[in-house]
Amino acid sequence: MTTHSFGWLRLKKMAAYGAIFAVFLSVVGLTSCGKKFFYDDVQALPNEGWNKNQKLRFEMEVNDTTSTFQFAMHIRNDMNYRYSNVYFFLETQFPNGNITRDTLECIVADPYGKWLGSGYGKLKQNLIVLNPSIRFPLRGKYTFDVQHAMREEVLEGITDIGLHVERNPN
Repeated sequence: MTTHSFGWLRLKKMAAYGAIFAVFLSVVGLTSCGKKFFYDDVQALPNEGWNKNQKLRFEMEVNDTTSTFQFAMHIRNDMNYRYSNVYFFLETQFPNGNITRDTLECIVADPYGKWLGSGYGKLKQNLIVLNPSIRFPLRGKYTFDVQHAMREEVLEGITDIGLHVERNPN
């Protein structure tokens, strides 16, 4: 091979390393500049369905009682889900031991049966805002138990449930 061939190979190698380095910097830049969520946790449900007695537990530590937060629920469903909405019981235990229980309705399809949310193929994901501006009154550990409130013993088609809390800009 001539000197030019080695130079060309070296140039191609440098270009490949440069491209890899550029991708690395892009990934680092995007992840470091992305939103930092206060809390985000998603739990998978059994393939055979969500038993009405099964509670999903989410625990988070709160130290900021002055800021407001957006409180949302992740719902992921597949094409086996037969309804346009989902009812939930949300039980909240405060750091002082007080407990509240709410019934929530989340819409996952429009009146014509078209799935809402994002995703392609067999799964759709929704991030449904339950409260756009909540303030936690106490410092300490909050426990959230989520249970489906549908009229089915075992609810099929809901694959994952999660809670998402993000600090509102001041």
